[in-house]
Amino acid sequence: MLDPRLLRAFIAIADAGSFTQAAERLNMTQSTISQQLARLEDAVGQRLVDRDTRPIQPTAAGERLLGYARRILDLQHEAETALGDPAGTAPVRIGVPEDIVNSQMADVFGGFAKGNRAARLDVTAGLSRDLARRYRAGEFDIVVVKEAVAEPDCRASFPEPMAWFESADRQSDWADPIPLVVFPPGGLYREAMFERIGREQRRWYIAFSGSSLRNVLVGVEAGLGLSLLPKSAVAGRHVQPYAAFGAQPPMVVSLYAWEKTGPVAELADRMTAVLAARFHASERLRE
Repeated sequence: MLDPRLLRAFIAIADAGSFTQAAERLNMTQSTISQQLARLEDAVGQRLVDRDTRPIQPTAAGERLLGYARRILDLQHEAETALGDPAGTAPVRIGVPEDIVNSQMADVFGGFAKGNRAARLDVTAGLSRDLARRYRAGEFDIVVVKEAVAEPDCRASFPEPMAWFESADRQSDWADPIPLVVFPPGGLYREAMFERIGREQRRWYIAFSGSSLRNVLVGVEAGLGLSLLPKSAVAGRHVQPYAAFGAQPPMVVSLYAWEKTGPVAELADRMTAVLAARFHASERLRE
């Protein structure tokens, strides 16, 4: 590897055309800068300047190295500048269900990032049970999950009204076995659906399984079957409530965060405010 200090001395000599002037530019003695050039020449195995000319000129090998030397020092300066900037060096790991990342939550993330240049938001969307497991394992700093009952250490929780939905084009009741549109195994809604249909003493089969909320909604809109979904998730979708099963107990949306003070705790508070506004909006719709 070429020592940047030796390259700097070589560039100064080539630019100044003099050992004396180069030494003055770098605030060192003439003997020191001469020694540094000699060490560089030993490293590359070639003479780099013609010491007999006035002003001193680079040799053919020196001319070839000069461009690389400047680029090496420029890259070194660029790297030092980048490493000296704290932007994006402090990851904040967040886990959320897909439908929680709305425009209001995105605004919270954006505002936090602007006020905390060092922060890098790593947001993971997924199924609540998997998110909760990963939070307990220390993989997330903040997590929002949907669950039947909030755990004692939750920071905040809000009811999530649930209902059964079918395509808005459906005109008749569903005969047994009832086709279902579900999330993958392990999904909270999936198991609640099976339990409810069991209590209704109806037979069922899985007609469509979607890996995301959007996919499940598309399946319901297409008339592939029934699904249990949050009421807040179906606004503007081509679906209608399935009244035959009656009321469905709500679930809760809970937020958990490890830190109680500091920037991450402040972000958790802002996220909680968005969840609260979401809950109040759904309350007004029911009224």
